Amino acid sequence: MSISDDDLIQAAKDARKNAYCRYSGYAVGAAIIDNNGHLHVGCNVENASYPLGNCAEASAIAAMVQEGGKHIDRIAVVGGKNEISSCTPCGGCRHRIFEFADEGTVVITMGDNQNDWQRYTIDELLPAAFRLD
Repeated sequence: MSISDDDLIQAAKDARKNAYCRYSGYAVGAAIIDNNGHLHVGCNVENASYPLGNCAEASAIAAMVQEGGKHIDRIAVVGGKNEISSCTPCGGCRHRIFEFADEGTVVITMGDNQNDWQRYTIDELLPAAFRLD
């Protein structure tokens, strides 16, 4: 069963509803389709000690790895304070995504309005990234 981009975006929106963001009020959800066609979701989880929180993308990647996924085919990221607004992965998450991506990996985020979804390659979001291979 193939998961459409619309379904992937909806899964990220649903994950966002579970975000624990009592400090920033900025809720983020992420949904991944892995190399096996499986769906993995995550939300941000904040902590009073800010560096100890988890980004939604990191949570979804951890869920993917735990379930045996090795590669991100597509990832949708949604975030915002009250309503969903334009939200791209932070720098750290761009590199987290890159670790499990290739030139075909697609990152889907909302553009400047709620009906405008943007598709990026990870190279567009993180040019000149490095690998340790």
